[in-house]
Amino acid sequence: MPPHHPRPPLLTAPAGREVAQAATGDLTPRGPAAAARPVIGLTGGIGSGKSAVARLLAERGAAVVDADAAAHQVYRAGTAGWKEIVAAFGREILDAAGAISRRKLGAIVFHDAGARARLNAIVHPQVRRSLREQAARLQRRGVAAVVVEVPLLVEAIRNEPGWRRMFDEIWVVTAPEAQVIERVRARGSMSEATIRAVIAAQLTPEQRLPYADVVIDNRGSMEQLRSRVAQLWRARLDTAPEAEPPTRSRST
Repeated sequence: MPPHHPRPPLLTAPAGREVAQAATGDLTPRGPAAAARPVIGLTGGIGSGKSAVARLLAERGAAVVDADAAAHQVYRAGTAGWKEIVAAFGREILDAAGAISRRKLGAIVFHDAGARARLNAIVHPQVRRSLREQAARLQRRGVAAVVVEVPLLVEAIRNEPGWRRMFDEIWVVTAPEAQVIERVRARGSMSEATIRAVIAAQLTPEQRLPYADVVIDNRGSMEQLRSRVAQLWRARLDTAPEAEPPTRSRST
């Protein structure tokens, strides 16, 4: 049986902003995101619950943009991004149908920082452009907020500060490691060893906190998470204009 190589995340990856901790009730709006139609960067490590937070925000009228969906378009066969990635890493990363195999690409970039940097230099500018365009379209529609879910946003900011300028606020979702492992194992797609390897390759929650305007501590139940998101919505986003029906934007 061939060795398992974790797939590379589609997005691999200025501090000092004050942190608002949802669990303590410190929810005072700060900075430009207190204005109408903010663009929020939502992030967190594997199994933290960031996608659950995105769904809860969408229920309240936010438009959610999926950064991984935008990145998938860069990898799509025949696109400019696909051609650049194949030129950089060779046709051996393709499967029988000519699509980029994330398993094969992962075997190259997962443990090689230089290879990850080359991949990021191709993928990130195209993804940022797509996300900016999607956010601008949604803002023109008058949605209450645009939430851009980027799994490794802080990692990207540390390497490319241009990512930070895209957002009015950054919301970081955290959870204890034991709960993360339990949640991801419940999905049935990874072994515990692989989950631990992915966690080790990502930033720790403590490393993400200096970049956060809001921290959502997701160590409790879904109902507790729903309550925290409701608090944040009332405190930080209720001043935004009335929203159109919620939407989740994906690149086409």
